[in-house]
Formats: sequence, structure tokens, C-alpha cells
Amino acid sequence: MSDDLDILDDLLGRARKASADAADAALLRGVSLSHAQRLGKPETLEREEGQDLGLRVLVGQRQAIVSTTDLNAEGMQDLVERAIAMARVVPEDPYCGLADAGDISPGGRAGDAGLELRDPDEPAPNALIERARLCEEAARAVTGVTNSEGAEASWSHSQVALAASNGFAGAYGLSRHSLGVSVIAGEGAHMQRDYDYSSAVFAQDLETPDAIGRRAGERAVKRLNPRKQKTCRVPVVFDPRTANSFLRHFAGAINGQSIARGTSFLRDKLGEEVFGATINIMDDPLRRRGLRSRPFDGEGLAATPRRLVEAGRLQTWILDLASARQLKLASTGHASRGVSSPPSPSPSNLYLEAGERSPEALIGDIDDGFYVTDMIGMGVNGVTGDYSRGASGFWISKGELGDAVSEMTVAGNLKDIFRHATPANDLTFRYGTDSPTLLVEGLTVAGA
Repeated sequence: MSDDLDILDDLLGRARKASADAADAALLRGVSLSHAQRLGKPETLEREEGQDLGLRVLVGQRQAIVSTTDLNAEGMQDLVERAIAMARVVPEDPYCGLADAGDISPGGRAGDAGLELRDPDEPAPNALIERARLCEEAARAVTGVTNSEGAEASWSHSQVALAASNGFAGAYGLSRHSLGVSVIAGEGAHMQRDYDYSSAVFAQDLETPDAIGRRAGERAVKRLNPRKQKTCRVPVVFDPRTANSFLRHFAGAINGQSIARGTSFLRDKLGEEVFGATINIMDDPLRRRGLRSRPFDGEGLAATPRRLVEAGRLQTWILDLASARQLKLASTGHASRGVSSPPSPSPSNLYLEAGERSPEALIGDIDDGFYVTDMIGMGVNGVTGDYSRGASGFWISKGELGDAVSEMTVAGNLKDIFRHATPANDLTFRYGTDSPTLLVEGLTVAGA
């Protein structure tokens, strides 16, 4: 990592000599290994390695971003010259610019500041093959499973280095292990598919192949022989893997770029109650072994846990430096970046805190309702909050999960959904954006 920061330091020096008023640069290196199999037969075993270098230069209030994979001296000099030439002809941007030197994170060359983001052990190809084999076998062993779409096991390691002419320099590594399977139950025109997967920073934190496979198989079998339900207005309970989609819609609605453009249905709600009083939402970039943890953001500001919603009240926007300047606020340290575009706001480990009641208790109070396990489509209007998505799952009757239902539509408005949402107590950190089971009162369910 020290070598990468030395490369960036040299690049920034070249940019300043070429008359850039300010500059920052990111160097991303990655290696990945993946194996896929279907019906017990290997389909792919791939290893990839790559590196990408991105440079952003500022000339007055103009900025330009260029990227390359060429790290030799000649290639970097060409990168600087192209960036300067571009910056001199693009329109001015009054909101671009680096962080003030007094605001930057200590950064450092030591790594991830104790967040444990890097598993030091690279798995052998045979280990991935075995994970995928066991996972698919467990899924296919479930009675009623008739076919498989395959299982995949993967590992990756990335190295991030960021430096800027304001004095910031920092680097860290992060790893990811993943395992998943998708299978089919039933025959002919009466087939249903489902899946399950697990991702973790450390291999030891992955769920076992047997548990993942068995759960995928059981889910597919339970979906057999679905029926349609008549259009009605009922309580809807969202399984955690679908409930987290509401957090993504919420994060988009409080993204600083959307607020600055006035294209969010929450644009005038800062400080107001937008959820029920029991709702708390956190963004925690410093979560140990978190899938989206980071010691600093994409502009060199310290990563800081933030309560986005407290007791239902919206506390802050998600801001990078540009959107913060446009709104006359301070960055919240949420800048994310690649090598070929400017930083933009993005959450880290985003989650809705658990409630007090179990999922069974929430369901047990419902005479007629819909339990959603899968959703399709993107019928969400970020400007108005209007919401309509395809859904499937199980009908709730007299407090119990009953028949499978499919080809349904769940509709409402996100402002109303947020205000009438009740979380269960089953929060687990599996996806990077996580929610417990979520009950929403009074949604329109359209079917037959």
C-alpha cells in the first residue's frame, strides 16, 4: 500500500508542475477468483487481476477526470497532460473542489484502522469448488427440487489508495467471500425458482454451504402452486431480503444530489418526522467486518457513523463536498468514487434498527394480509414517492402464512409507507443494506 501512495504522490507532483491548482488521485487494484457449477458439473473457474488509476485536476473552478491502467512514468505524464487540457476547456463548476486541509482524515498507510476489512487468506480454487458443490447438493436434496440454475462461489480482494494535493493520503484493503445457489421446483408449466446467498469479508463468517443450499431449495418448493389474490387493501409484511429495498429508496431520496436538484419527494422534510416514532436508521462506515465499511470517504474525510433517522425524524442528508456546498452545508463524509468520474454521495453500511416484536407476532395479529418474499420491477418515482412493484410470496390468513401467491402488485406512496412501517426484532447484517422484517399497514395489493 505504501508503494501505491508513492505512485499517487508522484502523479500529484506532476499535476502541480503542469499548472493544476489542485488535484486528487485514486489507485484501485483488484484480484478475484470465482467458480460456477450446474447440476454437479463445473462451468467456469476464472481468475482476474486488474488495476485502474484515476486523476482529477482542478484549474480554477474547472475540473477534469481521466483514467488509465498504464502506471509507467510515460503513461502518467500523458495522463496529466490530457487532464490539464480537458480542464481548461470544460465549463466552470462553482461547487467542485477538494476538502480544506483542516477537515481531512488522518488517512495513513497502516490500512483499515482496525475495521478488519481484509481476510489475509486467499482460498485455493479447490476450496471454492467444494463450497459450490456442497451448496448445490444441499439445494437439490430438498424434496420437490427438480432442476438447478447453478451455484457460484467467489472471492475477491481490492486495494484502495487515495491521495490529494491538500495533504490527504490513505490506503486500505478489503476482501469479499460470496456463495449462492438458485434452484427450480416443480415440473412443466408449474415450476418455481428461488435462491439464497451469503457474503462476508472473512470466509469464517460465511453461512455454511448446507444452510444456504437447503434454504434456497425449501423456498423454491414453498412457492409451488401459487394463486392470485383479489385486489384489496391489507397489511403487507416484507421479508428482510425485500424490506431492505425501502432503505435503498430512502437513501436515494436523501442523496444530496437529488436534494440539490429538487428531485426528491423528501426535499423539504429535513428535521421533520418522515417515519413512525419507533423508527431509527443508521449508516455506519466503521462497522467491524462490514461489507461496506471504510476508514475514510472518497474525498479523504473521516468516515463517521451517523443516525439518519431518529425516532422517525429525518436528521441529515447524505452529502459529498459538491452537494454540501450547493446546499450551503458541510459534507457528511459520504463521498464515493471510482477512477473515471467525480465523487458522489453514497451510504455505507445502512440499516434500520430492530423493533421489539418478533416476525411471528407481527404476522399473528393479521387476519388477512400479504407476506412478500420476492419483488420485481422498478416502479418507483423518486420525485413524487409513488410506488408500484411486482411481488410474490404467501397470503396471511388468521395470523398464519398460507398459500403461495404470485403475479401480484404492491402499490402506495413511499411517504405513507415510511410513516406506517413497523420493524420486527430479527435484524441481521447480510447485505450491506439491511432491514428486519417490516410490516406496512394499508397497502394496495392488486391481483386477479
